[in-house]
Amino acid sequence: MEANYDTLIEAITDLRSKGYTEDFNLCDAGVENKSKKKIHSTEILTVVKYYRFEGDTNPDDSSVLYVIETSCGEKGLLIDAYGVYAGNVSKELIDKLQMH
Repeated sequence: MEANYDTLIEAITDLRSKGYTEDFNLCDAGVENKSKKKIHSTEILTVVKYYRFEGDTNPDDSSVLYVIETSCGEKGLLIDAYGVYAGNVSKELIDKLQMH
């Protein structure tokens, strides 16, 4: 998974074609897979890769696309406005999603 993408849409389309089809969302307890009505705790998540996208005209439009796999076999994507620092997100999840 060494691809570089110019746009968020390009990345999502390509990664979905590679099997990352689940749509994950941040929630208080970890990451939620809404289609399966399942909440995953931080312990079972692996961030395989992340991609950062800058807004063309406004830095506030920046986002991060996380490529995530769970220990129960789910593979999907989580899109976050740049940084997981806003909202009610646990410290464990912030640490897991921290970009290095």
